[in-house]
Amino acid sequence: MSKNRHHVRIAATLAALTLGTAGLTAVAPPAARAADGTTPGDTVAKLPISSYAAMVVDSVHERVYVTDGQDRSTSQVHIYNFQGQKTGSLSVGPVTSGMALSADSGTLYVSYTSGVVAYDTVTWQRTGAVSTATAPTCPRDVAFAGGKQWHAETPYNGTDCADNWNALYGVSGTMSVNTGWNAASRLRLTSGPEVPDRIVMAQTRTATETNPFVTTFDASGDTLVRGPERRFADAQGRGGLDTKDVAQSPDGRRIAVADAAYGTRLLESADLSDAPVAYQPLPEGAKASAVAFSGDGTYIARGAAATGGTADLLVQPADPASGRAPLEFAFEGALEGDRVVPRGLGWSKDGSRLFAVTTNTSGTEYWLHVIQPPAAQYDSRFTGGLTTTPGRPVVGEPVGIRGRLELDGPAPAEPVRVTAVRHDANGDRRIAAAEVEADGSFTVLDVPSLVGDATYTISFTGDVTHRPAEDVTLAVTVDKAPTALALRAPAEATKSAGLTITGTLTGQGRALPAGITLSVVRTDRKGTGTLTSAAVAADGTFTVNDLPRATGEVTYEIGYAGDDLHSGSTASATVRVRR
Repeated sequence: MSKNRHHVRIAATLAALTLGTAGLTAVAPPAARAADGTTPGDTVAKLPISSYAAMVVDSVHERVYVTDGQDRSTSQVHIYNFQGQKTGSLSVGPVTSGMALSADSGTLYVSYTSGVVAYDTVTWQRTGAVSTATAPTCPRDVAFAGGKQWHAETPYNGTDCADNWNALYGVSGTMSVNTGWNAASRLRLTSGPEVPDRIVMAQTRTATETNPFVTTFDASGDTLVRGPERRFADAQGRGGLDTKDVAQSPDGRRIAVADAAYGTRLLESADLSDAPVAYQPLPEGAKASAVAFSGDGTYIARGAAATGGTADLLVQPADPASGRAPLEFAFEGALEGDRVVPRGLGWSKDGSRLFAVTTNTSGTEYWLHVIQPPAAQYDSRFTGGLTTTPGRPVVGEPVGIRGRLELDGPAPAEPVRVTAVRHDANGDRRIAAAEVEADGSFTVLDVPSLVGDATYTISFTGDVTHRPAEDVTLAVTVDKAPTALALRAPAEATKSAGLTITGTLTGQGRALPAGITLSVVRTDRKGTGTLTSAAVAADGTFTVNDLPRATGEVTYEIGYAGDDLHSGSTASATVRVRR
């Protein structure tokens, strides 16, 4: 049974404020307030960079590290606190491209052209450096797993970084050590304290590598042990990954891939098979660019590149089986960017803050968003059962299914919606969602298409601040639509001249079928007999002509037997016949 998605959108136009070195910040307008009365806050800091490489969230020291440098001879790591204020920076070197945090958050590893340097996250002093195999101009990724530092790089210099051969390196002392694992095109590394011994490696898609892989490594021992590997293209080459980001769930059971060619893939980490329930598609026109699980495992953030008012960021329960609707953010304009950059999402460990890096359409300006989704969650329930108006539905005619939804907590600032599914002999059919009024009442409208038994199931899938309600159902019997016959007959007639009766057949619901004929029964003092049937024209009109056989009162009964969707009807007229 499909579920409707109710969206809570952060308005695109934000009020800008100057906040010291933090650049521009903004807060969502009151219209975006959540059901508990709090605002899903969106503080925005303008980043002093013209290119973007990586972001790392340090929950122990409540810092966010953002680095530029892919296009600069000398680049920096910019340091922000959890309020979006810049607190410092580190000068590194050209082509600063990757960062990783040690499991205890005590050391920040940063890669640049000549190697990987380590910084103490308390004193900001360099505590070590690793010389890489070469000093390529291509960017490299950094990971920390199994208590050790890892990095991927191309051993070749040149400008064609996307298609250059890439290799995975470990570290021995101050030197890089080739692990022997390598592949064509750039290798993206993902690691984190949630799964401290695992590296996820994703090959990037290029013109020459159209079916890249995702794989994992166990880094707990002295030697890397490769886990499952998966490619996604079918026999015709369709469906290959276009990986922009990878994330691991805190319990290590799931891996999410932001695939620009598909959307957000959810995989079982044990074998990289598809999870039993997938995330709903991103909004039409949005291409996946980033993904991140909250540190407590409750939520997932899915970033996208989209235009106009189409959502660029969805925040929703990490378990897609919950069916709950996402909180949506649409970034537009000069104060917030236009899209989420690849690998531009990160959460605080407690899940109270989401950090998102956005850029403009041309990719020349960048912003850091500090988003605080509403933390409170409340129960919801349907009360009082369901009723229909009219009480007995008929096929082809609107029927209203009425009910009431109770939401705990303060009244929502914007209406929530319930969804409905009709089940009949043709199976399940989703019908239009309905807004819930301030008093909790709602009316779902439907037009039944079949005669017979039907069941309506009403659902509230919840939202970021409300848990789903238990579904409520109502069984109904759908009747045939009624018809009516209207007759126009003379009061008197003569046997010799005969008589004419005209009339109109009308029906509710669907249009009456073509080629209808009506029965005509005449009753006089000589008895009752059936006359020639009357044909009904396309406009519902008909004519009955008769030469009466007896004088006195003669009654004509006109009848319609009905059809698959319409009930039958009769009408009669009495005429006094003279000689």
